[in-house]
Formats: sequence, structure tokens, C-alpha cells
Amino acid sequence: MTDVQDKEKENEEAKPEKKPTTVLFVRHGENEWTKTHKLAGRTPGVYLNDQGRKQAEALGERLANTKLDAIYASPLERTVETATIIAKHHQLPVQQHSGLLEVDYGEWTGEEIKKLSKEKSWSQIQFYPSGAGFPGGETMYEMQSRFIREVNGLVAKHPEQTIALVGHADLIKSAVAHYLGVHFDLFQRIVISTASLTTVNFTFMGPRVVCVNDTNHNPPSPPQEEK
Repeated sequence: MTDVQDKEKENEEAKPEKKPTTVLFVRHGENEWTKTHKLAGRTPGVYLNDQGRKQAEALGERLANTKLDAIYASPLERTVETATIIAKHHQLPVQQHSGLLEVDYGEWTGEEIKKLSKEKSWSQIQFYPSGAGFPGGETMYEMQSRFIREVNGLVAKHPEQTIALVGHADLIKSAVAHYLGVHFDLFQRIVISTASLTTVNFTFMGPRVVCVNDTNHNPPSPPQEEK
């Protein structure tokens, strides 16, 4: 080995290892649509309810001492509200990105899940999402591809930083499946609760899923009213 090669080897060994980019995936807080089990989809004017605001406040307090370099959100009201509550602890703007939008449920938007579960295509959505889509909306594969493309772009934009992405359950589940290397047809086995925290570190050698659906900060749900 020459002196030049020795020097190059020494320089390589002296270089500090690159820090990963950390992405905190946050689902929005509870709203009346999630509480009553309806597909809100991209319906405008869906805001957090009292419990959802409490959840977002609790998550904001939990992340108050975490250094965030940027906060991104789906442009829908419930996600922007959740992101804004988190952002107030960090003096950061909430940057809205359409790539983080909820699934386009098409004709199913606004319908009760109890009613939709009787449709034949509902089973396909649950067990064969890679080949399923919503009437008048997007396919599940389009949703996953759109979201992963957006996430990867933001990771590239923030090397060695920590960013929060506030979005929606199916999108986060699809990302967790992708970064774990799990087939998309199994993604419904992943649970993403309201105001939950899911953490993925993006290293030089690939993503590392640190935690999924952490809800330790969430306040207890109020008791159900008797009918």
C-alpha cells in the first residue's frame, strides 16, 4: 500500500459516520368522522373534536424537547390543526404538501364503514389492496406510490435532520409496510391510531423502523354515553 493510499484510508476512518434522517409519522387527532367510523377522505371542514385536540396537545408536549427541523402536513384541516399544535413548541411553520393527502375514496367518501363492509370490493381492499381501488377514486397502489415518493423526496431534502409528517392512517400504514419490506397486501395488519407516533430512521444503508403506533402520550378516551 502506497503512502497516498494510507492517507486516504486514514481520512476515511477519520470521517464521522453520517447521522440518519429521522421521520416522525404522526396521524391526526380524533374527529367526529373517526369516532363514528366514517370515511372522511378528502372532505373539507373536518376538524378535530375535543378529544382530538387533547391528543394533539399531549403529543405536542411530548415532542416539545425534540429538535424538529421541519413540520409537514396534509392540507386537510384535521392534519393542519394537529401539525399546528405540535409546531407551536418549535417556532416552525407548517408546510402543507398535497402528496401527503388522504386517500381519494371517490364514491365511498362520507360513507359508514359498517355499510361499506358489506360490499364485495371491501374484502378486496382489505386482503388484496395491491390490486384494489375505490370507485371514482385512486387505487391503493397509487396511494402508496404517491406517499412513498413524497416521503423519500423530503428525506433527501433533510439529510441528518428530524422532520415530522402529519398525515393519515392508511398512508402511514403503507409506508411502514414499505420500509419494513412487508408486502403491501399485508399492510392492513398494521394499526395506526389517532395522534399516534411512528418513527423511521433513514440511514445510508436503508430505513430502520424504530417504533410503530406509539400512543403512550394520549389521554384516556372519555367514557361512552349509554344509549
